[in-house]
Amino acid sequence: MQRTLLLTMMVLAAAVVPSFAQQQISNDANPLYRAPSIRTSTINVPPIPGAPFSATARIESQQTMPDGSVLASRDVNLIGRDSRGRTHGEMRPRVPITFQGMPPLSEVHIFDPETSVRTIYYPSTHVASSQTVPLPRTAPNSTDAHGPLVKIEDIGSSIIDNIDVHGTRRTVTIPAQPGGNTATLTVVDEYRYSEDLHVNLLLRHNDPRIGMQTVKLTDIKREEPAPEFFQIPDGYKIVDITPPEAN
Repeated sequence: MQRTLLLTMMVLAAAVVPSFAQQQISNDANPLYRAPSIRTSTINVPPIPGAPFSATARIESQQTMPDGSVLASRDVNLIGRDSRGRTHGEMRPRVPITFQGMPPLSEVHIFDPETSVRTIYYPSTHVASSQTVPLPRTAPNSTDAHGPLVKIEDIGSSIIDNIDVHGTRRTVTIPAQPGGNTATLTVVDEYRYSEDLHVNLLLRHNDPRIGMQTVKLTDIKREEPAPEFFQIPDGYKIVDITPPEAN
């Protein structure tokens, strides 16, 4: 998506690059116009019709600890979108990088742009919440979002899984601040964006405060996902949590 889990902007100062764990990977805009928002363990796919696909999203994190050791972990989830623009995203527990196989499923997020209904279902309880929400906003079609401390570089075209992608590097310089970071910090994001799928197939986020995060889509299938991918399984209790004023 453009992204991402694209892989969807930066404002200067400390708020420019919020804590990785507080963000969410969004692929809903070209990376030239929107920086990644990231929350570990999930990727939001933009509800764009006419570009169906499914993939495995792998989010790997590496952080150097005070004792010099490296803490490495991984999130692995399935994502997808059908021709109607309906989206599917999963959340599983984060596991050590050495973990083999697929972690157990915690929750599934489904969004239908035709009805503006977002559904989250929980396999452990067989309960689903359903809510009517505003449609996601589109990104501004301008590069004015970046300022003098943000550098945008075109890093060329390449191919990932037989899909053409274009690379962009965004470098943010955060000056030293009294009572904050004692030295100038440089935060670098790199994207590999597919115009066909409107998603980032690869995203790297390097922040010296929190380490390196890599988001990669693998096992990409460009055919229509099965209808069940966008439906609540049988046997679930569905609770409508839409506020009364939104109905």
